[in-house]
Amino acid sequence: MNLPKLDQNRLTDLIPYQLEHNPLDQSISDKVTGTWRKYSTSECKKIIDDVSLGLLNIGINPGDKIAIISKNRVEWTFIDIAVLQIGGIVVPLYPNTSDDNFVFIFDDAGIRMTFVEDKELYHTIKNVSKRTITKIEKIYTFNKVDKCPHWTDIINHNNESFRSKLITLINNIKSEDLATIIYTSGTTGVPKGVMLTHNNIMSNVNSLVMILPFQHFKKTISFLPLCHIFERSTVYFYMLIGSSINYPQGLDFVGENIKEIKPNFFVTVPRLIEKIFEKIMAAGQKLNVLKKPIFGWAVNLANHFGPQGRNDWFYRVRLYFARKLVFSKWAEALGGEVIGIISGSAALQPRLSRIFSAAGIPIIEGYGLTETSPVLTCNKFEQGEYYFGTVGKTIPGVEVKISDIGEILAKGANLMKGYYNNCEATQLVIDEGGWFHTGDIGEFNEAGFLKITGRLKEIFKTSGGKFVAPQPIENKMRESNFIEQIMVIGENEKYTAAIIQPQFEFIRKWSKRKNLNLIQREEIVQSEDVKTRIWKDVQKFNKRFGHIEQVKKIAIVSDFWSVETGELTPTMKVKRKILMDKYKNLISRIYDDSIKSNVL
Repeated sequence: MNLPKLDQNRLTDLIPYQLEHNPLDQSISDKVTGTWRKYSTSECKKIIDDVSLGLLNIGINPGDKIAIISKNRVEWTFIDIAVLQIGGIVVPLYPNTSDDNFVFIFDDAGIRMTFVEDKELYHTIKNVSKRTITKIEKIYTFNKVDKCPHWTDIINHNNESFRSKLITLINNIKSEDLATIIYTSGTTGVPKGVMLTHNNIMSNVNSLVMILPFQHFKKTISFLPLCHIFERSTVYFYMLIGSSINYPQGLDFVGENIKEIKPNFFVTVPRLIEKIFEKIMAAGQKLNVLKKPIFGWAVNLANHFGPQGRNDWFYRVRLYFARKLVFSKWAEALGGEVIGIISGSAALQPRLSRIFSAAGIPIIEGYGLTETSPVLTCNKFEQGEYYFGTVGKTIPGVEVKISDIGEILAKGANLMKGYYNNCEATQLVIDEGGWFHTGDIGEFNEAGFLKITGRLKEIFKTSGGKFVAPQPIENKMRESNFIEQIMVIGENEKYTAAIIQPQFEFIRKWSKRKNLNLIQREEIVQSEDVKTRIWKDVQKFNKRFGHIEQVKKIAIVSDFWSVETGELTPTMKVKRKILMDKYKNLISRIYDDSIKSNVL
């Protein structure tokens, strides 16, 4: 089978390529209005061209920076490609970005115009623009808002006189041209603008076409934020291979919309997989006395699925019946037509990829960064081509090596041009040999699969001079149904400890079964039964680690960590500096020798 490939690596050629080679009746759709809005490839092409003409009519020029601040919806993609067609540069931003970061990014990038989702964001950006040095000339909304310019206003004019100019601009776009500036949220410091070209992104898309079973990607659902390169590159991949793209009504409706769309594949982050598994296990607990043992037998069997999918004949016979009796219901909950799931952005618990793969719903992990457009390594779906607990092998067109200190270094056509307006930061991460320093620590196993073992800046040294990498410990501890989030600490201290945000919803249900009936977060964290149960899991997982890595004391907090409240990045990583400041007094109590309890 011929691999789909553009003549030039330009994002602007994706829709024309689809129109010529694989036109779809439903190329892109969404349900943000409560009903599905569906657009064919030809309709997408017309709308995108109309927006491009409208942008030229109101004076937008090649090189101008246009911000998009919205959840996933069809307009996001229309504006994205339309801006690129005239040589503009798209600057995507998270809707929950702080006002201070909005101000910094608008001034740093020199934003001329902004597209926002709704009334609230319109007024937020209107107020933010009063603080910026850069003049924001126009703010358009995707939702219809009284007395606010709507995005369709751009195309509701006679813009045909700009047709020849648009054709010239499209023809003049080079694959090396800057396509987007993506400001990394980061766990500390000021945002940095990652400059990615058309070729950076398309080289990554082409690599994925070579390793994924693209011919089976007929229907997909896209719910991770498009302002993150992981999902955005995935959408470009879908466009190239001719897969129908569907944006859900919202994150709260993903499960419901998955059943409607019946996707073959989708990409996700580990937390969603964890939540799906928690719901499945909770449902298993409610089964009757005849079905519950069968459910438990099937899950236990799945726990022993081979790390590369290789199992003996006796195991395969038992797995056949487990899939018929139990796991077929899991697939139905994901629409019934799911072939595979790709997880990224954070570490996935190996047991989850093992269990779901055994259930006939293979989950593979990949690894990358915004600076690498993003993928560096990825497992494949074929037996023997994945390895649970790893992020796969290096993808085609990319080089990865491990430095003398264990840091993962990368090089390839997908590597960013640099950080916008920040040569100093660029030189800190790209060395003279052209190698990008990821800041992650890792190692290749004997089969050539990469395993991430920590983050260079997160590794701390205890007062005894021993180094501890918190990430593997945190990933293992989160396997507990009682632990939602955890931050392992111990810098310059005698031992390793942790601050834990409990899984409140699970504990409420657990406490009901135990006749404790704990409801409020404060009473949950103060419950001795809860403390004892969480500490039991911590001790169980401690056995997997060396003495100095074992968590000796924990503090359970009633706060709910989130992106909105600032404790988590948009990709659900803990912001250590923020949390260390927030819990400064609590950390002092943890290491107070006069407090003997292991659980605070």
